[in-house]
Amino acid sequence: MVIMLDDMETKPMVSRFLFGPTNFVGSGNEQRRRRPPGKAGKPRRQQSFGRDIGHAAAETYLITRLTFILLRYLGVGYRWMTRLAGLACYTMLLLPGFLKVAYYYFFSSQVRRSIVYGDQPRNRLDLYLPTNSDGPKPVVVFVTGGAWIIGYKAWGSLLGRQLAERDIIVACVDYRNFPQGTISDMVKDVSQGISFVCNNITDWGGDPSRIYLMGQSAGAHISSCVLLEQAIKESGGESISWSVSQIKCYFGLSGGYNLCNLVDHFHNRGLYRSIFLSIMEGEESLQQFSPEVRIKDPSIGDAISLLPPIILFHGTSDSSIPSDSSKTFVDTLQSLGAKAELILYKGKTHTDLFLQDPLRGGKDDLFDHIVAVIHADDKEALAKDAMAPPRKRLVPELLLRMARHISPF
Repeated sequence: MVIMLDDMETKPMVSRFLFGPTNFVGSGNEQRRRRPPGKAGKPRRQQSFGRDIGHAAAETYLITRLTFILLRYLGVGYRWMTRLAGLACYTMLLLPGFLKVAYYYFFSSQVRRSIVYGDQPRNRLDLYLPTNSDGPKPVVVFVTGGAWIIGYKAWGSLLGRQLAERDIIVACVDYRNFPQGTISDMVKDVSQGISFVCNNITDWGGDPSRIYLMGQSAGAHISSCVLLEQAIKESGGESISWSVSQIKCYFGLSGGYNLCNLVDHFHNRGLYRSIFLSIMEGEESLQQFSPEVRIKDPSIGDAISLLPPIILFHGTSDSSIPSDSSKTFVDTLQSLGAKAELILYKGKTHTDLFLQDPLRGGKDDLFDHIVAVIHADDKEALAKDAMAPPRKRLVPELLLRMARHISPF
């Protein structure tokens, strides 16, 4: 099923320092002092801001070292240099909104930053909690994008804030980026983060029977790989720490699901073939990490029936990852009997759906659709959604239009 909505990532590379350190080492933010909502009174204001600043100096060295390693892969190329310059201008135009979101991220008592979920670098996640604790809440596990290179969990702050306002808990999972890790490391990290949420979210008032998985751009690719891999393990009787059956629905936003068809496209846009293949562990691994290709393997047919409902969202003017990437994946899933749906947004770009539209405030069809799916079985929540005030604008319209025009994505 394809739905076209008629309306006007590689996620934008907002500076890591705008949203705080990259958590190569943990911030120690309350992960060992958590307490279930309802048993405590008013949530405490977080005490780890000073520690975050302290870690920033040490992490600057790590970031610098990894940057030089990355530059050795990139070499001197006008495409990525041009896009980097465009990124700087893009970020400056949207800075008013980014600063407001950053303030919320660091100072809101509803945000639990850098909860440790594993023993590897970047095995951290952020939680965004609703203000009320009147019963278990649905949970969205969100995996950010960033071209497999520059993703960071705090980039889900805007989504986390807005969904928390609708009584939905959001867990933004961080994972190792290249060159700190390759695709198998990313898949392993995200799977471990999902496992942590599935097994521990009740400590923060989450409902383990209402968990939704969502990924954006590269995060959509990684999370879809994780979901399929878990279904294959489960169908084969392997030992697992979380079950696909715990995921009520999968939301994929502007993702690429057949890497074999995207190598040349990414190369022409500045993610050069050599570095992309290094991220994906060689050309021979492209099919293994292409869910659209892998689900066609008859030997894993039993795994397809275990997949939850899948809804993919994509803008028709997305030049970073063409919308055909979502269309062909949905077509393949449907042909194999999986429950899958595609919603296209006419004229929307890669960053419109995830940044410009949410920063604009007011009505947002993508946001409303996701909330409606999550609250579909909760009449009281749907009634509250219908009465919710319009979301506030965070960036003037002129700046949003200019940013859209110069976006490198």
